[in-house]
Amino acid sequence: MHILVIDDEKSQRDILEDILTDAGYSVVIAENGDEGLEYATSGNFDLVLSDLKMPGKDGLDVLKGVRDFNPEIQVIIMTAFGTIPGAVNAIKGGAFDYLTKPFKKEELLHVVRRAGERHALISENRKLKDEISKQYHYQNIIGKSAAMREIYKLIDRIKDVDTTVLISGESGTGKELVARAIHFSGKRSNGPFVAINCGAIPESLIESELFGHEKGSFTGADKSHIGKFEQAQSGTIFLDEIGTMRADLQIKLLRVLQERKVERVGSQTSTELDVRVLAATNDDLELKVREGSFRTDLYHRLNVFHIKLPKLSERKDDILLLSNHFINKYTERYNKNQIALTQAAFKALDNYAFPGNVRELENIIEKAIILSDGPQIDAADLMIPDAVHSIHYSDKDASKSLPELEEKLIYDALKENFGSLKRTAKKLGITYKTLQYRIKKYAIDKNQFKQN
Repeated sequence: MHILVIDDEKSQRDILEDILTDAGYSVVIAENGDEGLEYATSGNFDLVLSDLKMPGKDGLDVLKGVRDFNPEIQVIIMTAFGTIPGAVNAIKGGAFDYLTKPFKKEELLHVVRRAGERHALISENRKLKDEISKQYHYQNIIGKSAAMREIYKLIDRIKDVDTTVLISGESGTGKELVARAIHFSGKRSNGPFVAINCGAIPESLIESELFGHEKGSFTGADKSHIGKFEQAQSGTIFLDEIGTMRADLQIKLLRVLQERKVERVGSQTSTELDVRVLAATNDDLELKVREGSFRTDLYHRLNVFHIKLPKLSERKDDILLLSNHFINKYTERYNKNQIALTQAAFKALDNYAFPGNVRELENIIEKAIILSDGPQIDAADLMIPDAVHSIHYSDKDASKSLPELEEKLIYDALKENFGSLKRTAKKLGITYKTLQYRIKKYAIDKNQFKQN
């Protein structure tokens, strides 16, 4: 680690240089704030150790100049006892920490080591962000694992070919992202991308939604309606959850795919289609075919080209990339300062099975960012479900907001542990300090749970 030491007292500079050099660090010395800022903005430093009170530019000036030049550089402010308020202002201005003179060698090295770890985390986060944007990013799909690189190759092969594609995979694996990547990287990218979730539309409306209807064709049809297929002219239609489609609509869909024409409900005329069809399912369509709930001929018509997406547990190499992508996304959305995962947090994510796949990882990171009150996300801050698996909820809790669920989670855990903060924090997988903050936030009286 490269360290810049700035102090106007020669004896202090000599002591610091000796201690840090003996500890294996590369050290450059500056005699005042002006010289120090010149070094800091022209060199390649990981850490700046600056005195607070100096003639000319003081430590706060140095801090501001360094932060403006490169916020990745960590700054530690050294201060005498009587100027502690100034050190507090330095922390508010972005300093990593401060040391009160005189300090012990062990104290100095401990703070320097922590600052180095913080710098390494931020640098790694930036490098991963660069990797995501340059090498491991296909449209909005993120991944560097061998499995995802194969997916990218498949997309490249079929993006400009109007073949029908069936995309399969568990919920949360990114099937719609792949469909969008095929469309927006291919020759139809200037046309519309129309997505419809076949499992989310009432059965009485799905036919009209897909194929459209004429005015008066059924009760409530007070005007003509253009279906999704016609809306997708010259573009792509994405049929999600295709396995939920009822049998009579499967026949009509097969006819549309074969004839490249669509007929609105209540109409006697057909409309020529210039539409690419992509379909997705988290069902085992081959099993549905064998059981007779999905037509064999439609299955083969859809499955001209098949892309099977891996579970997140099968692409562990992508967890850190994805996590940092979501950290960047939600720190920006919620106007948070730069945040990095600790090694313990990454290990916790790496060991988790992720039954909800990438969507669950995104939810975990978003929640951790919202609740974060520091520069790092530790393992306990993730609140991975395994840590709270024995807390149960009723069906009525499903409609509650995230803060309401969090309050109930803390309330129930306190009750179960008779108000013990130590046991409750361990139960929830969060720190004692975080639990105290949440109790205050929700105005929970922990004393009500104590045993008499």
